[in-house]
Amino acid sequence: MPMREPEPCVLALDLGSSSLRAVVYDAAGRLREDVPTVQLAYAWTATSDGGMETTADALFALTVQLLDRCVEGVRAAGATIAAVGVATFWHSLLGVGADGAPLTPVYGWGDLRAAGAALRLRERVDEAAVHARTGCFLHPSYPSARLLWLRDAAGDTFPRVRGWVSFGEYLELRLFGVRRCSLSMASGTGLLDLARCAWDAEMLAAVGIGAGALSPLVDTDAPGPALFPDWARRWPELAGAVWVPPVGDGACANVGSGAVGAGRVGVTVGTSAAVRALWQGEPVAVPPGVWCYRLDRRRLVMGRALSNAGNAAAWLRRTLLLPPAEELEAAAAAMEPDAHGLTVVPTLLGERAPGWERWSGAATLGLRQATQPVEIFRAWMEAVAFRIADALDALEGALGPTERILASGGALHASPTWTGILADVLGRTVTLDAVAEATSRGAALVALERIGLAGAREAASPPDGAAFAADPARHARYRAARERQRRAEALLDTREST
Repeated sequence: MPMREPEPCVLALDLGSSSLRAVVYDAAGRLREDVPTVQLAYAWTATSDGGMETTADALFALTVQLLDRCVEGVRAAGATIAAVGVATFWHSLLGVGADGAPLTPVYGWGDLRAAGAALRLRERVDEAAVHARTGCFLHPSYPSARLLWLRDAAGDTFPRVRGWVSFGEYLELRLFGVRRCSLSMASGTGLLDLARCAWDAEMLAAVGIGAGALSPLVDTDAPGPALFPDWARRWPELAGAVWVPPVGDGACANVGSGAVGAGRVGVTVGTSAAVRALWQGEPVAVPPGVWCYRLDRRRLVMGRALSNAGNAAAWLRRTLLLPPAEELEAAAAAMEPDAHGLTVVPTLLGERAPGWERWSGAATLGLRQATQPVEIFRAWMEAVAFRIADALDALEGALGPTERILASGGALHASPTWTGILADVLGRTVTLDAVAEATSRGAALVALERIGLAGAREAASPPDGAAFAADPARHARYRAARERQRRAEALLDTREST
C-alpha cells in the first residue's frame, strides 16, 4: 500500500510584547498537540523618562531560539510545514543602516517619550483629517510621532538611518535579506492612507522623511522570499515553506477567536487590552474615539486599545506583595462588586485611547487605613473593565449594536473572576474563546488562506468556550462605579498643568 503524504501544517509565530510563541496548526486550524508549543518570555527596558525599548539583536536572537526549539518538535513529530504565519505587535519602530544593521533600539508601543512631538504634530496637520485618512491618532505610541521625536533625540544617528522598520520587518531582513512591510503593519504607523493603501504624503512631510525611508508595501499574498542558505540549512523543515508577511497581532486575535463580521466584537485582555471589530469591505468613516487599521487589502479592524491591563496587574502583584495566583484569585472572587469603595484611574503606563495627554500617572482614590491589598487589586480589575466598557460604547457608536462578545487573552484565561467582572460591567454575556492561543491561531488561518487550503474557511469560527452571563444587580452597581470613575478622571485632568 502506498504511503500517504503527510498533511501540510502551518507554523504560527506570535511575537507579542511580553513573550514569543511558536505554535503548529493543522490544515483545519486545529492545534497539533504532538508538536509542543514553545513560549519564551522577555522584558523591555523601562527608562526613567518614559521609554520602552529593547535591542533588535537580542529580540532577534530570542526569535532564533524560539524557531530552533519549535523545529525540534516539528522534526520529532514528522510534521510538514507548508507556510509560516507571523503576528506581531503594532507600532514598534527601529532604524537600520544601509547594511541592514540596527542603529537604534526597538521602541515599543508603551514608549511615551514622543508626547511632545505628538502635540507638535497637531500644529502641522489637521488632526481630524489625518485621523479620518490614516485611522490613527496623533499619539506618542505611533511611529509617526516617534519619528518626529527621534529627529532631535537620535542626534547624529537619525541622518544615518536608511530604513525605519517594525521588528517584524527587521526579522525578515535578517532571515531573507528583503525589506517589505505588510499593509497591516503599515496601518499601525499613522503614516498609511487606509483607502489608497499607500504611504500618506502629508504625514511623511510632517515628520520629515521620504517614502524611500520606509519599506515597500505588500499584502499577505506577496510571493514568499527564500531563507538565507545558512538558515535553510539550520531549519530544513522551514526552507520550503511560504512565509507570509508579518501582520498585526490584534487583527489576528479577532480572526483566531472568530470575532469576524457584523455584530461580533473581540475583547482581548493580555499584557494590554483592546476592543476590536473586524470586517471585509471598504473603509468606513473613522469616527473620533476609535482607530482603524488593516488586516489586509480586503479586511479592516476598528477599535480602541488600552495600555493598562495584565501589565498593571503584574505590577500590583509585585508592589503589594500579593499572595500566589490561586489564593489571590479566590480572595478577589469572594468580594462583592465595588465593595472596597475605591476609585481607580488605571493609567500606570499612560493611555492610548483619546485623551492620552490628560494623564501623567495612575490614581487610586479612597484608600483607608483598613484597606487591604486584595481590595486594591480587585478595584484595579474593575477599573480596567470600566475602560473596556467605554471602548465598547465608542465602537458601537461607529459600527452599531454588538450581538456577540468574544473574549481572549492570557489575563482572562487565567482569571475567571476578571472575565466575570467584565461581563457584569458590560451587562452582556461574554464568551471566552475555547482556543487559548487566539492570536497564533489567527496567524495560522491567514497563512492557510495564503496557500489556498479550504480548511481555513471551515475553521474560521472556533467552538465556543465558557460563557459568562451578566448579573443585572451587579451591573447596576458597576454603572454607579463607572460614573464615579468618570468624575475622578475629570478631577484629575492634568492638561492645564502639562
